[in-house]
Amino acid sequence: MSRTRVPLAALSLASASALLVAGCSQSTNASESTGGKAASASAATAAKPAPFSKGKVKVALVRQSGAGDYFEQWGNGAKAQAEALGIDLTVYDAQADNAKQATDLSSAINSGAQAIIVDHGFPATIQPGIDKAVKKGIKVVVYDVEQTNKAVVSTKQDDASMAQAVLDVMTEELGKDAKVGYVNVAGYAALDKRDSVWKKTADANGWKQEFKVGKVTDSTATDNVPLVSAALTQHSDVTGVFAPYDELAKGTVLAVQNKKLQDKVKVFGADVSNADIQNMTATDSPWVATAGTDPSAVGAAVVRTAALELAGQLNKTSVEFPAVAITQDFLREKKIENMDQLRTALPELNLSKVSTADWIPNVAH
Repeated sequence: MSRTRVPLAALSLASASALLVAGCSQSTNASESTGGKAASASAATAAKPAPFSKGKVKVALVRQSGAGDYFEQWGNGAKAQAEALGIDLTVYDAQADNAKQATDLSSAINSGAQAIIVDHGFPATIQPGIDKAVKKGIKVVVYDVEQTNKAVVSTKQDDASMAQAVLDVMTEELGKDAKVGYVNVAGYAALDKRDSVWKKTADANGWKQEFKVGKVTDSTATDNVPLVSAALTQHSDVTGVFAPYDELAKGTVLAVQNKKLQDKVKVFGADVSNADIQNMTATDSPWVATAGTDPSAVGAAVVRTAALELAGQLNKTSVEFPAVAITQDFLREKKIENMDQLRTALPELNLSKVSTADWIPNVAH
């Protein structure tokens, strides 16, 4: 959420993209080249089509990333896949500055990029730039951005499935008629979609929502601790709290621990990253379940989607990445400490069959 945004870790944000649901090493003004070899790539078995057959292909990644390692992993996956494809990737990162992202998008358009990937962003800020890029004949692929141009390819986490996966666990844990808390923020596409599933699930189970608090900032986890702490002071009888973005969940966990309610209040989050795994498996952690996609795999899949679009082989305008439920019990039982181990234990996170072709060297995670 996620962050700034989510991802979800991941946010999937529609506005300001502070999520994500969903931090990291971020570029500031200019750009950074593809780098890092965090993932290996399987060999392609067919010749590259144009424009990849003609040498390096210039692509720009215009990001609106946020706090947490979800965004770092997403970026690393994108860079590794770009490098494997022979893409000359330039990365711009506005880091929650909407005006800067508009400027970054303009710079990307003028850079000679054949394709632009927009990772999160505030629709009103970036829609004019997206429209301008399309008019110039640049292929545009967006990730977790609500936009209106029908020529643009949309990619996103399946936020409804993400929310439903973790809320199914919450239902099993809490049962009917429970008193619950809710930590969320309106106005972000991913969080609004997760909110819709929350409302239906809460109504179906007869849950009594005792409080709703939350905000997204450049320090979302830290800034939500006092909000959740104050809510828990007034409503210490809740048995569960849903915080559908990992930075919101981290703040909620700290608040529950500060109030010494970890034996009474269970936290249910969304998104997954190395830091989230460490948080969930820590001694006395109240964070008992989350749901998410592999951010590195998603970043790579988005780049593959852009490559297929450039080659004229995508033949669709929307690609979604399904989420998987992950419980604290599973992580502890399998002794999982990081995303690499989680990928091995949960092959459902693998997106290697999404947006691929025999000429694409597919990055392994």
